[in-house]
Amino acid sequence: MRRGFKAEAERLASKVRSEMRLAETGPLDAKALATHVGATVRCADELTTLDKLQALEDLQPGCFSACTFTIGERHIIVYNPLASPGRTQSDIAHEAAHILLKHEVKTVETIGDQSFFTCDPEEEQEANWLAGCLLLPRSLLLRAAGRGADVATIAAEYAVSEQMSAFRLRTTGVARQLAARRKA
Repeated sequence: MRRGFKAEAERLASKVRSEMRLAETGPLDAKALATHVGATVRCADELTTLDKLQALEDLQPGCFSACTFTIGERHIIVYNPLASPGRTQSDIAHEAAHILLKHEVKTVETIGDQSFFTCDPEEEQEANWLAGCLLLPRSLLLRAAGRGADVATIAAEYAVSEQMSAFRLRTTGVARQLAARRKA
């Protein structure tokens, strides 16, 4: 990620949460975030059958989580209904982050006879980081972990996956910071 992006993402997340009239330490609904950034959210089973989505999942687990179609000025986020609710939160927030960051499709990839659009890998990392900041800002993590909430509790309270909760606690330094405080 480019230098300074992580701090920039925390500031942008704080601004967006404020615009949405959310408390800095309150939960964020990713579908409401998508609406806030001007996107419509659709479930992939509105576009194809669950059987086809399951066949794709069986063929390559996790290969489709969500995507955004941009038609003119209109954004449509499509998510996979086979994912857990916490994972769906992250997937939709990730797609909304691409919109907030004004990322554009960079390349067309082809696997077999299927072509699809992709973003730059660095932009994928930025969208991942911003999605985490939006769902679990550092200040929220400090408060939650400071009152003794563990990974599972934070995930349940803020409707994210345990993977997202653990990732944010680890990468923001909150877990390390609180451990140092307890030692002092």
